Amino acid sequence: MVEKIAKSVVHSLIEKDLIIWDERPEKLEAIVTGVIVDDLMVEDRLNEEVKLLLESKTEEFERSMMDFGRVFQMVKSKLARERNLIL
Repeated sequence: MVEKIAKSVVHSLIEKDLIIWDERPEKLEAIVTGVIVDDLMVEDRLNEEVKLLLESKTEEFERSMMDFGRVFQMVKSKLARERNLIL
C-alpha cells in the first residue's frame, strides 16, 4: 500500500511540475516509500522502547496494583513530547 501511495505522490508532483526530477520516477518513488515507512515505524519503535523500559518494573506494577496499560501510555506520551514526535 505504501508503494502505491508513494507512486501516486511522485506522479502527482511530476505531473503538476511541482518538482524537477531528471532521473527515473521509480528512484524517487523508492525514496518517498522509505520516508513514509520510517515515519510509520516511529510509533512502533517508541512502543518497543517503552516496553523495554517498563519490563523490569512489571512486578512492581503488580504489587502496587498499578495498571500497566495506563503507565505504558503515560511513559509513551512523555517520551513522545520530549522528542517532539507526532503520533
